[in-house]
Amino acid sequence: MEDHNRMRSILIGYDGSPAAEQALRWAAGEARLRGLALTVCHVWHWPYPMRPADEETLEVVRSEGAIVADEGVRKARALAGDLEVRWCLEQGSAAGALLRASRGAVMVVVGSRGHGGFQGLPVGSTAVQVAAQASCPVVVVRSPARLDGGRIVAGVDGSPAGDAALGFAVEEAALHHDPVTAVCSWWDPATLPGPDRVPFIDPQAIRHEAITRFERAVAPWRTGHPEVLIETRFVLDSPRRALVSASHGAAMLVVGVRGIGSPPPMLLGPVPQVALHEARCPVAVVPAPEPGR
Repeated sequence: MEDHNRMRSILIGYDGSPAAEQALRWAAGEARLRGLALTVCHVWHWPYPMRPADEETLEVVRSEGAIVADEGVRKARALAGDLEVRWCLEQGSAAGALLRASRGAVMVVVGSRGHGGFQGLPVGSTAVQVAAQASCPVVVVRSPARLDGGRIVAGVDGSPAGDAALGFAVEEAALHHDPVTAVCSWWDPATLPGPDRVPFIDPQAIRHEAITRFERAVAPWRTGHPEVLIETRFVLDSPRRALVSASHGAAMLVVGVRGIGSPPPMLLGPVPQVALHEARCPVAVVPAPEPGR
């Protein structure tokens, strides 16, 4: 297992911004707990539509990117102790380059917004794109992030990605010795006004069935990880409001990349989109397992 772990790493997207510094500290702590290498990746690009007339000018920009990557590696080594720290310099769009670099990574960690983002935007486009398309969990670290543990909140909706999110939350809780709050939200369409009202004959029976399915989804994780305290919270609210509210004071919010009810063309469902922009803690977006795995 140790030899296998040496080949795996946590990928951190680093651009020297305050958000990237916070993400680097979080990623280093996670790498220490997991006994994994840490790969510091900086992405550089030529900022103009036309390529420069000479390659020397392009090399200057690349060299400036290498300086940022070196700075990230130096800080990572100071944080990671004896763990291996790897250097990665990529060219292109930040999201595309991070996705290429993430192949085989255990996890991708990015700051909420880096250099070049719009002022006041809570989460940048790179974080959203990587979270939507990565084949491994992506943790978007927002400041201030708790580095000393705490409650981990997981959104559970019965979808494969939701179950994967709960599994990731339990794994994190076991590493950090934290409790998990599994949240399932429910609303009664019979209460809608006007033509959208759905005349359910027995809404209480439907609610009871929803609670039963929720508890059934959580039960295997309780059995498999008796060392983790898992609290279930069934909330009468929309999933977006329920999870954002539950994330207040939490160490992490974990959601699936696309839950039940997400339109098929969407790479990132509406609930994780809202979570990334409104949660006040690191948000982990977990993909559904590949078919047959």
